[in-house]
Amino acid sequence: MGHDDLDSRVHDRVALDEIALYVEVLEAVNITENRLTLEELDNALGLRTSASH
Repeated sequence: MGHDDLDSRVHDRVALDEIALYVEVLEAVNITENRLTLEELDNALGLRTSASH
């Protein structure tokens, strides 16, 4: 999410980062017809599990 140009006096960077993660999950949910697997959820959040190294 491109929020680097926002005024930090007005915006909460942590809240914006959390919203960006939520958007990533919603986008992943939108493209699947079933529930997300834990692996798909981790991928949407940019996480790597120890099994995928």
